[in-house]
Amino acid sequence: MKIQISNGMLLALIINMVYSKALGLTQGIMAREVGGDMWTATIFSTIQGCIMMVMTTLVIRRAPKLDFMGHTEKLIGKWAGKIVALILFLFFTGAYFTVMITYVYHLMDYFLPEMPAYLFLVVSFLIGCYGVFSGLEVIGRLAFVGVFFIIVFNILLMFGTIKEFDSKELLPILESGFWRTIWASRQNDTDWAMATIMAGVILPNVKDNNTWTRSGIAGILIGGLLVLQWPILEAAVLSPEVTKQYIVACMQMARSAHIGQFIQRYELFMVVFFAFSLLVQMSICLFCACRAVGSIFNLKSYRTVIIPVGLILNGAAYWIIIDHTRAMNFLEGPWVVFSLSVAFGLPLLLWGSGFLFKRKLQEANANT
Repeated sequence: MKIQISNGMLLALIINMVYSKALGLTQGIMAREVGGDMWTATIFSTIQGCIMMVMTTLVIRRAPKLDFMGHTEKLIGKWAGKIVALILFLFFTGAYFTVMITYVYHLMDYFLPEMPAYLFLVVSFLIGCYGVFSGLEVIGRLAFVGVFFIIVFNILLMFGTIKEFDSKELLPILESGFWRTIWASRQNDTDWAMATIMAGVILPNVKDNNTWTRSGIAGILIGGLLVLQWPILEAAVLSPEVTKQYIVACMQMARSAHIGQFIQRYELFMVVFFAFSLLVQMSICLFCACRAVGSIFNLKSYRTVIIPVGLILNGAAYWIIIDHTRAMNFLEGPWVVFSLSVAFGLPLLLWGSGFLFKRKLQEANANT
């Protein structure tokens, strides 16, 4: 029997998939492009994320038992389905890189600079494999815990920085220009791409397909609001000029927060609270990559490839993370082009193919 998760779990997974990297690395990248308009770019990106999610859910709902790979196989052919599976494997490999960059640079740059990078990857390998072996439902439950800690930490950060908040730093709005700000939002779009392509793989495992679109949009909007707090605080407390100087700008933000005489610095809170979000991201990227490999080789169960795929992802991630310049060049260049091409292009391809081969979709629904 196919595992079914609730729409609430889907919503929680979407929030967790975007949170860590969006506030950890993306805001610093956007600050270097548009300065104080990074918070405006985040709003634009959230709107674009809703569009991506609507496209994805509408495509999958036409044959609710089939994911992106299954849709492609039914509409275009078996080998086309394998090609899409390979593309999705590469996509989630890249997504795993972004998670590892976020995870390792938070810990290694601020807490454990003398620890070898491969030890972080050993931990992520063990945790990711355990999560995938446990199954999607367990990861979904962990996502609820992640959302709870995300909300708690956002509240703590807000109280810890309210005295230093200077709203003048948020003005003027669109100082960099409308189109330049829109262009900068592509960096945050890559975070939403991870969430929407994940949805394209797991939606057949989500109950009640009539609420998929509503749950997806709710996840994007709630996640967007939770992320939006960070660029607003970074601009108003740190200033855009300071934010753009850091790879992991959120850690500098956490250092600036304090409550009274007892809680002076938030770095440890930050690592503890958003660690759950990172665990969910690791597990989901590995889960979806395993599903893609299972589709390529027509495997009955993705569990047979968890360890080999985990070794491939972590081995490749090590090559990325050991060089900060290489990692940031990957995030700001190739990853943007590839992830957004997949996030927009694949749903559009399947949407158009569905109109051309409508009878095949009807046959697929009848057979399932």
